Amino acid sequence: MEDLNPRWRKSSHSGGNGGECVEVADFAGVVAVRDSKDPDGPKLVVGREQFATLMAALKH
Repeated sequence: MEDLNPRWRKSSHSGGNGGECVEVADFAGVVAVRDSKDPDGPKLVVGREQFATLMAALKH
């Protein structure tokens, strides 16, 4: 994933205290999610449609 140089952005629901933050990157037909405290750690990578389904489920 490092070779693709995704542009990460912090969730608008993340607090300003640097705690429980999630970052997402939309690139190459997929969406990646990572913990902002561990940018080199594991990432969840899913298709855009699956990500939209996940977000809809979390909102309800």
